[in-house]
Amino acid sequence: MKALITGASSGIGLDMAKYLASMNYELILVARDKEKLEKVQESLKTKVTIIVADLANEQKVKELYVLIKKENIDILINNAGFGDFGFFTETDLTKELDMINTNIKAVHILTKAILKDMEKKNSGYILNVASSAAFQPGPLMATYYATKSYVYQLTEALYYEEKKKKKNVHISVLCPGPVATNFNKVANVSFSVKPLASKYVAKYAIDKMFKHKMLIIPGFKMKAAKFFSRFVSDKFLLRITYRIQKRKRK
Repeated sequence: MKALITGASSGIGLDMAKYLASMNYELILVARDKEKLEKVQESLKTKVTIIVADLANEQKVKELYVLIKKENIDILINNAGFGDFGFFTETDLTKELDMINTNIKAVHILTKAILKDMEKKNSGYILNVASSAAFQPGPLMATYYATKSYVYQLTEALYYEEKKKKKNVHISVLCPGPVATNFNKVANVSFSVKPLASKYVAKYAIDKMFKHKMLIIPGFKMKAAKFFSRFVSDKFLLRITYRIQKRKRK
């Protein structure tokens, strides 16, 4: 059995790699940092192939698929992604476009290509990593929230399509709240609430994926927030989200 994980050099992606390695999965790990990937490769007691690729580059994403096309992938985990903080008119456009390319286009391309392969053999798992940010607009992190909403909506639609096709391909979306990873450093924020441990989130997500869960939300607080958000207005959610985001400023 073989798993492909993007954004696998740190954080949730790394902990997912460790958990799958403990289950004797062969791994194909993708990230931009070659040195970190090599350290991960050396630390895992399973067959690990590393691929250095910047998924903000559409051509590199397509080249990645060409490299792994014949690998017979059993699990695809689209984990690579990042955010940024600030008023929309003040954030850096180049960074935002790289974010859109990484968080949306790379996920879209890899999901589409590998899902076709999985349909042909009528088996496989796809886990797309979104965020609790997917459930509402996010003032001060507008682009990031929008990208994760795309991943969330796309994945749930594909889940239903595969059910209607009666395919043995299982698609899940992970929507965690704050997690203790390198995310806040890249996004220039600090969490205003205690984050979940990355190791816990990784194990929880993979266990739920294997149980064919469509929407995976680790932690009671995020589950409760998702439930109660149904009963308030969009404007109220915007005010609450803005206050939460404002407290993240470093």
